[in-house]
Amino acid sequence: MKQFWRIIERYYPWLLLLLGVDCFCSIILWISDIQAFQTLIGLVVLTSILLFSVILFVLNKRETTRRELFRDFLSDPTICNEERLLSVISREEGESIRFLASVLQEHKNESSSMADALRDYEEYVEGWAHEAKTPLSLLTMLLDNRIDEISPSLQAKLDYVRSQLQENVTQMLYYARLKSSTKDYRFEDVNLNDCLGEVLEDYAPLLEEKQFVILNKLQSETVYTDRRGLQFMLGQIVSNSIKYSSDSPMLTISMIHSETADVLSVEDNGIGVKKYDLPYIFQKGFTGDSTDSQKKATGIGLYLVKKMADDLNLRLEATSQWGKGFKIVVFFPKLGSNGGK
Repeated sequence: MKQFWRIIERYYPWLLLLLGVDCFCSIILWISDIQAFQTLIGLVVLTSILLFSVILFVLNKRETTRRELFRDFLSDPTICNEERLLSVISREEGESIRFLASVLQEHKNESSSMADALRDYEEYVEGWAHEAKTPLSLLTMLLDNRIDEISPSLQAKLDYVRSQLQENVTQMLYYARLKSSTKDYRFEDVNLNDCLGEVLEDYAPLLEEKQFVILNKLQSETVYTDRRGLQFMLGQIVSNSIKYSSDSPMLTISMIHSETADVLSVEDNGIGVKKYDLPYIFQKGFTGDSTDSQKKATGIGLYLVKKMADDLNLRLEATSQWGKGFKIVVFFPKLGSNGGK
């Protein structure tokens, strides 16, 4: 119905002219022969209604075709679609369409160039991150095999630098992995203690530098997920605890079980997060109000944790009290339960 009203509004001068001609002919018939007018008035009205219906139907079909061709042109402003649209519009409208086509084509070329440049940049960054693994591996071999030739203080400093660089490279690679259209996750039963042990070993220099106390309450629990993805998540959570640690830092890892999920908790006693910042901690680039620690933050770690959790069908919850600590809870849905998939 709205379509017909739009057609009437668009073509009302011509429809009004047609109605006027119809009324004029009826008046002429009435003046010339009133008996014939009385006999034919019903046929005249019926013919007029039929004529208007046919005209409205044709105009509606024409408008529908114009709209479909215009949508095709906007979605893909090729010369073929442009010519198809020009064939059903007026010359004045055609000039506007040609101008619009040139603007759209220019923007399309710019967008394509920007996409190519961005793709090249991403490939360069990913390539650099992979290449950076080589000197890191050599540094690791040096620290492992030449430990007797290096003083303890220098070894600690090199180990600290290696851990920081390794975290940055890993973060970069997983960021690229999460942005990729193809995923290579391998879901399997993962022993949480083994997984956590490898993460803590990777961050050992940073944990030792801050003199962290690790309280591991895990038993022999297993969860069904991607091992590398989970290790990355735990690594970023541990890194976040190190970055915002207190004077006597402690990290507590525990797990509880419910009917629908296995719930992993990672809690520290660091400076925590202010209440008004807590809803935004998983947003990209958000660092919050964390005094001196804000200078070290990039706002990318917890963002990547949330993105990875979404990819692995895991749910996250974060709680904190300013000045008293921060806790992240990871929910692993149980297979075959109402909460799992």
